[in-house]
Amino acid sequence: MRIAVLALQGAFAEHRAVLSRLGVDSFEVRQQADWDQPKDGLIIPGGESTVQAKLLADLALLDPIRADIIHGLPVFGTCAGLILLARQVEGGQERGIATMDITACRNAYGRQLGSFRTEGIMQGVGTIPMTFIRAPYIGAAGEDAEALACVDGRIVAARQGRQLVTAFHPELTGSAAVHRYFLELIGR
Repeated sequence: MRIAVLALQGAFAEHRAVLSRLGVDSFEVRQQADWDQPKDGLIIPGGESTVQAKLLADLALLDPIRADIIHGLPVFGTCAGLILLARQVEGGQERGIATMDITACRNAYGRQLGSFRTEGIMQGVGTIPMTFIRAPYIGAAGEDAEALACVDGRIVAARQGRQLVTAFHPELTGSAAVHRYFLELIGR
């Protein structure tokens, strides 16, 4: 199995480290030639969603990535990745990948000082540590999307087919449980 990790900005190295611990090969995507490599799935890391959206458009990666996801490429987006995959974003943003039937609420937990850690139950995974950093949440999940985890009554993880999003950063917790869940989705 080989996983592409979007490496334009954000916590891509941490995702690659988790994949490495799981014995999974990964590579960084920074340009079209990288994207053209064979892959079984994609991880879109946390970071700044507006910066990532602009770079995806400027580097002509937005449309090929969207097309591959629409055609079944499994994808896992954390934090900013959730925002990029959402069809709707409260308050708007630059055009994202927009393949998941969810509405993202940006910076829902406030600024950097509003960051926090907790534990929660994620359907299909169990009880896991969750790290939120200037995190969004999912304000609404359409009929094609399934809520997988809630914290304080807000949806913080969802799945639609082989698309998975989390508002939190599982790559920063020491647990590989959510990454394992994503790898299982790829096998379905």
